[in-house]
Amino acid sequence: MTTTIKHHLTDDLLMGYAAGTLPEAFSLVVATHVSLCDECRARLAGYEAVGGAVLEEAPDCAMAEDSFAATMRLIAEMPADERIETDGAAVDHLFPKPLRDYVGGDVEAVHWKSVAGKVRQAVLPTSRDASVRLLYIPAGMAMPDHGHKGTELTMVLQGAFQDEDGLFARGDVEVADEEMEHTPVAAPGPDCICLVATDAPLKFSGFLPRIAQPFIGI
Repeated sequence: MTTTIKHHLTDDLLMGYAAGTLPEAFSLVVATHVSLCDECRARLAGYEAVGGAVLEEAPDCAMAEDSFAATMRLIAEMPADERIETDGAAVDHLFPKPLRDYVGGDVEAVHWKSVAGKVRQAVLPTSRDASVRLLYIPAGMAMPDHGHKGTELTMVLQGAFQDEDGLFARGDVEVADEEMEHTPVAAPGPDCICLVATDAPLKFSGFLPRIAQPFIGI
């Protein structure tokens, strides 16, 4: 299956990932997207090359005798989301490799919990500075209208959704900030599955979503 991606990551996100300064939840979304997107993978490689050049120009400093061995141990222990692996044009799994490593398998390994109606979610364990979850939204269903108190990254894994910014299909990422308010609607066809990371609670417009917000944790 060929993935045609039209909505990409911002330069700030790619630079933050290259520098290792993103929250773990955002890093997972970036790694998952980059594993499918040739364009963002090339841009990320450019930022990583710039970082390497900066290090080469830095003054020399004394290193401990066991520094090389310690570095190799850190690389071996590095979480999977920090290792970009390309699935290639032929996608044998719904979840790209970085996400499969987090979930412990493909979509069949997800432990879904009902949110409202037929909408389901699965919160993935990450550090507390941001949260990330899988959302399952039946085709044709609209999510509640909402704004944002921070940044929200939404990457489509299956199906598609549409909002005021256009149509987002497999591999596409929508980057929403505090100035954006939208009402995502799952497109007709396969049910929509998304990977969603947030660093602050959403701002729901409706009364019932606001009441439910503490229970769904988003």
